[in-house]
Amino acid sequence: MLEKKGFPQDFLWGGATAANQIEGGWNLGGKGLSVADVAKLKPDVDIKNMSEHWKITLDDIRAAAKSSDTVYYPKRHGSDFYHHYKEDIALMAEMGFKVYRMSIAWSRIFPNLDDEEPNEEGLAFYDKVFEELQKYQIEPLVTMSHYEPPLALATKYKGWSDRKVIDYFVCFVETICERYKDKVKYWITFNEIDSIIRHPFMTGGLLREQFDTETEYEHSIYQAMHHQFVASALATGICHKIIPGSKVGCMITKQTYYPYTCRPEDVLEAQLDARKLYAFSDTQVFGEYPPYLLKMYEEKGIKIKKEADDDRIMKAYPVDYVSFSYYSSSCSAKDKTNLSINPGNTASSIKNPYLKANEWGWQIDPTGLRISLIELYDRYHKPLFVVENGLGAKDEVLHGEVNDDYRIAYMKSHIQAMYDAVTCDGVELMGYTCWGCIDLVSNSTNQMDKRYGLIYVDCDDFGNGSYKRLKKKSFYWYKELIRCNGENIAK
Repeated sequence: MLEKKGFPQDFLWGGATAANQIEGGWNLGGKGLSVADVAKLKPDVDIKNMSEHWKITLDDIRAAAKSSDTVYYPKRHGSDFYHHYKEDIALMAEMGFKVYRMSIAWSRIFPNLDDEEPNEEGLAFYDKVFEELQKYQIEPLVTMSHYEPPLALATKYKGWSDRKVIDYFVCFVETICERYKDKVKYWITFNEIDSIIRHPFMTGGLLREQFDTETEYEHSIYQAMHHQFVASALATGICHKIIPGSKVGCMITKQTYYPYTCRPEDVLEAQLDARKLYAFSDTQVFGEYPPYLLKMYEEKGIKIKKEADDDRIMKAYPVDYVSFSYYSSSCSAKDKTNLSINPGNTASSIKNPYLKANEWGWQIDPTGLRISLIELYDRYHKPLFVVENGLGAKDEVLHGEVNDDYRIAYMKSHIQAMYDAVTCDGVELMGYTCWGCIDLVSNSTNQMDKRYGLIYVDCDDFGNGSYKRLKKKSFYWYKELIRCNGENIAK
């Protein structure tokens, strides 16, 4: 085992957020409605019943579009980063951030999706954010599409199943790359691109009611998936052309699968489950559909409509690195009878009897992060980036402090797992951005009370509060970890 000396000197420490969850300013600066602006808080629904939290219909969307409410549409206020960005970035700098993962709200730049000209007020807002980051020498890591496409994507075009959306996305990418070419080096095309299969509306603007049959709906999801692959490849090519030396990554929801037992049937089931995820990263890394995905299409009778140049485009512009979210692991079993099911990050899985879980049922497994890093690096031999990892919890302010030792323990164990993957397993890891470094609206349940941040925001589930920022105990712990580049972890 190598002598422990901390992480590589150029390791990118930081935090991550998404515009739709932190920004607010939903009707300011010329911004249009996004799919996130119609996501509703459902306080009467069990916090572990995520399928019900994500359920949405055309009637729901029409009602939301007519409403100016920000109480039950909490992503409209977020953490009000729109007005607090200078303060928030100063706090990131105080922690020693090298990188800040954020997203650009597509509907702030093209409010109606198909606008002839971009919204200058929206572009100017991100200019100010990037300039503030530059002031503190913090590198922005920008996600182009993070669960916030313009609502018109769903209401006018049947989401990403419509080929026209590629052109609108390309226009958006060209606009932001040209505008911020001197300010942004690191990019991600689609956040958790695999989630289009599990949550077609949130990431792809697809609604069941827009299609005549369940089969047509299912096939349209895979067609949308193809369009996003082509769009991602085009975005990578555009970014490389406009910004020489830029790095563009794909991003997946890392769901590490363990066989529930050592029965061969369960081992095979875990392998097949893993393929459902790897289909997305395999395609973006290798630039072509893996044979197992093509076989699945054949068996299901799915016929992807391609244009003549699609395969060439996908092959020509593979990603530079692989980024992923990791919160917990999963179990697989051929026979799920009498097995408990646990919620997780945009998916449910079989409960692992050897792991503890947080209040929302997400099981905590730092060793699974090391396993994930080994799996991904052995598969792709490309640099990896952990761009989401964190613990959702109900924090309590007592005597003006938040003593979140549970969060520190979670982060410490996962960063230790990363360190072991780098020093013992030879994994090339670019950096780590803890999720929700500032409290924000949770994507899974649209709550503020499910807090991930190292910085507390005085705002409850219904938007009540001063929005004042407060440093948690974890803030100071992470600051020290960054200062010594993880040497304290490596003891």
